[in-house]
Amino acid sequence: MAESHHKLSLLSPWRRSFQWISTLLLLLIPWINIEGTGLLRIDLSSLSLDIFGVTLRIEELYLFLIFCLAFGLAFLLITMVFGRVWCGWACPQTTFSDLAEWFSKKIGLSTNNNRLQGSLPAKVLAHTFFALLALLVGANLIWYFIAPQRFFIEIYQGSLHIGAWVSWAVISLTVYLDLALIRRLMCRDFCPYGRFQTVLADQGTLTLHLPAEESYRCIECDSCVNACPMGIDIREGYQIECINCGRCLDACREIMSPGKQPGLIHYNFGTEGKGARVLLNPRTLLLTTTMVIMMVIFSIAISHRQLASLKVSVSHMAPAKVLKDGQLATFFNGWVNNRSSETVVYQIKARRSLDQRSLTLKGQTSNINVGPGENQKLDFVLVTGLPEQPVQVEFILSSQTGESVAVTEAQVTPIGSP
Repeated sequence: MAESHHKLSLLSPWRRSFQWISTLLLLLIPWINIEGTGLLRIDLSSLSLDIFGVTLRIEELYLFLIFCLAFGLAFLLITMVFGRVWCGWACPQTTFSDLAEWFSKKIGLSTNNNRLQGSLPAKVLAHTFFALLALLVGANLIWYFIAPQRFFIEIYQGSLHIGAWVSWAVISLTVYLDLALIRRLMCRDFCPYGRFQTVLADQGTLTLHLPAEESYRCIECDSCVNACPMGIDIREGYQIECINCGRCLDACREIMSPGKQPGLIHYNFGTEGKGARVLLNPRTLLLTTTMVIMMVIFSIAISHRQLASLKVSVSHMAPAKVLKDGQLATFFNGWVNNRSSETVVYQIKARRSLDQRSLTLKGQTSNINVGPGENQKLDFVLVTGLPEQPVQVEFILSSQTGESVAVTEAQVTPIGSP
């Protein structure tokens, strides 16, 4: 990264801004609705997923699997290209650890071997802050399953499900223990992401390091070591514990700035200083192409998804019978699923598959009022002439505007046929 000799350029303001923005997004996303549909929420009661304003029902699980595959490929690509920058700049664990240490410092506490040092009242205040922050984090995670407006209403009415209470308590306790006792130890000793990232790293991965050709300029001030939240020495080369937060980079720039010298530590794609062109390698290009293809498939599948489904089967409880006028009455069961976010009035029509002639339906086949996400069971009768051989029949589900939204088939067989 180029640096001016006249103006000190630090990354810490950018990092803090990025952390605030990403944290606010995590808090605000559950509150955002698009035409009554959540931006991102899993509704366990209706077994549906709200994603970018589109509701996917359990019957459309394949769409969710395509999205997860595309998301997984994007995660692998970001990890391969940017390494552990996620850990230092965007990971909630790092953000909360930074916030916990900032608050502790503000009230006069220091940290030694990951333990708070200072007066008892200050420690009590710090742990109270940790507990409140943990409750907020726990509630925020619950909001991705229960809309926050509904969450607070049910708390006020005392009707919040016991599962939600238990989940909130467990998550809050876990986050509190993390803030009070673990913090940086999670990144250094427990988090598997750093180990996973080393497997994906290649010659193009973004790294934070002190180039060998710059080491002669180091004045051994140890500022980089003192600034590192992980307690490592960047001068010893790449280390798995480094979270690429850039604090050592800023510390070095501040020390070298009075002498009109640029800092020694840099972000580089790869460790050989070849720049971003090293990203044009087969692994990165293949992963990028595959991810783009999966996102295109997902977008096309979403745009062409059916907003309703119709399932029909011959009733096993009421056998077909011949009417007085000589026609055959076949009893059917039907299921109409409204996948949209609005209540829709449907109707069902029937016709022969081959000659497209309309057939007579009796029962609940018109003015079928189905709520959003609802799956409604119907019973109706199909009246046809006496067939000599099995007849394939199409059932068409139409909306109140007359638009055909789903089509399915069933077979009408002569009485006595197996």
